[in-house]
Amino acid sequence: MLRLLFTAFALNCLLVVPLWWRFGEIGSPLIAWEAWVIAAAMRLIPPSPPRRLLTVMVILWLLLVTAANLGDAATHAAFGRSLNLYLDLPLVRAVYHLLVGNVGQLAAVFLMLLAVLLALATLWGLVKLLLPAVHLSLRSPQGSVAILLLGAAMLFTLLEVHGSRLVPQSTLPAVNTTRFQWEQVVAAHYARQAFSEQLETSPISAKPLPGLEGRNVLLTFIESYGISAIDNPRYSGQMLPTLKEIEHRLVDRDLHVVSGLLEAPIRGGQSWLAHGTVLSGRWIDNQLWYRLMLESGHSTLVDDFRATGQHTLSVMPAITLAWPEGEAYGFDKIAAAKDIPYAGPPLHWVTMPDQFTLDYTQRHLLRESPVFAQLALISSHAPWTPILPVLENWAMIGDGRIFAPWEHAGDPPEVVWRDIERIRDHYVWSVDYAVKVTGRWAERVVDDNTLLIALGDHQAAPLITGENASAAVPVHIISGDPALVAPFRARGFIDGMLPALDNAERVSKMSQLRHWLQEDFGPLATHTRMAP
Repeated sequence: MLRLLFTAFALNCLLVVPLWWRFGEIGSPLIAWEAWVIAAAMRLIPPSPPRRLLTVMVILWLLLVTAANLGDAATHAAFGRSLNLYLDLPLVRAVYHLLVGNVGQLAAVFLMLLAVLLALATLWGLVKLLLPAVHLSLRSPQGSVAILLLGAAMLFTLLEVHGSRLVPQSTLPAVNTTRFQWEQVVAAHYARQAFSEQLETSPISAKPLPGLEGRNVLLTFIESYGISAIDNPRYSGQMLPTLKEIEHRLVDRDLHVVSGLLEAPIRGGQSWLAHGTVLSGRWIDNQLWYRLMLESGHSTLVDDFRATGQHTLSVMPAITLAWPEGEAYGFDKIAAAKDIPYAGPPLHWVTMPDQFTLDYTQRHLLRESPVFAQLALISSHAPWTPILPVLENWAMIGDGRIFAPWEHAGDPPEVVWRDIERIRDHYVWSVDYAVKVTGRWAERVVDDNTLLIALGDHQAAPLITGENASAAVPVHIISGDPALVAPFRARGFIDGMLPALDNAERVSKMSQLRHWLQEDFGPLATHTRMAP
């Protein structure tokens, strides 16, 4: 009898503990009825080959459900959404590389091996609990207790399935997770077919942008720069003075700036999906859509600007491996980490600080004019340590060796990440650095012949923003020519570095940016402006 109760309790913990992490409440839910049904049923079924097969299937089901629930908790913590097995399996490789960047390759391999060992230990435990269990006679007292337990658990299970919960803090984690993931698989499959058909039947054609002919257009993504950085009181005290200072400095240099908000397709990570959304003009909120878009040969802003006459450039300091996606976009030149001669130290996940990236881009990569450049800044990427100062004398930057003193400055990630308040402090300090550096760079690189579009790629994870935060990100349009910022002002952007925050839930999607450029700077718009 003790073995039966221990088995039921162990299975119950296996099913409910991942939900405690997911919903942040220990002890809720407390009872998983499937655990009690399985524990009792396995003791009552007579030994036979079909019983062994059924036990193996049950064990595999419990393992998959547990893995899915743990994955759901991790996905929610990182990206603020639920796990979708159909769409998220390709992210396993990205998780490994993120670990390598944050804790080092040795520690990353150790953590991955530890996860495998825990999975094997769980498998071994389930086999020991369920497979060799001694059969209970239906006529024995223990068998009678098992029958009563099975009947009660099945009754509560059926009631739960039909929406009646008689026991508070009880649930059906295995059933609910299986049903939820299956529904997502079916929905994602049909959505994939619809998206593929949309790519084929409703392409977005490449169009020249004569209104930007001969201009330098610099599309600059600032990592993890979401609306929460400027409208959350936890961070706005740091960020608002920075935005105001940048605004004053730009005005003093006769530069014009308007700001607005756009809704990003993702939160917490997967920045390349935001890049793909802006470049393609399609809403790309998962890895499968991203791959389908690239494989389809879909046109992007790269094609628009090539047709306009710009040299096309992508500056990606975070790319340390092969990047076939860059070739699929068709950039004339790609400057990944290995292509940028940075002689300073890596700063945990960050391969090089943003100020070096921007300075090197200005000095060496913008010589061929006109240019369309996509830059992806990374200093405000987790783990948000160390925090660098902005060097006012850019001539000191050189090959980046000047950043050597900050290699071990401040606490390492494993120390910072023990305290949630310190994590949040480091987050806003790093975003403040990235935004401030971008503003200083704008002073140096923007002139009457340049359009700088600086925007966040996505909101940070719920750990930083809180639950249910808006997906909006700030967008700053800067140019020395007022005619280049005027179309954005007509679309609701307002003067200055601070966007209007009162309609964050009703902003346009990030995918609209390409359409706006085609409409506001394309042939029809140019013809309209030239008409008497």
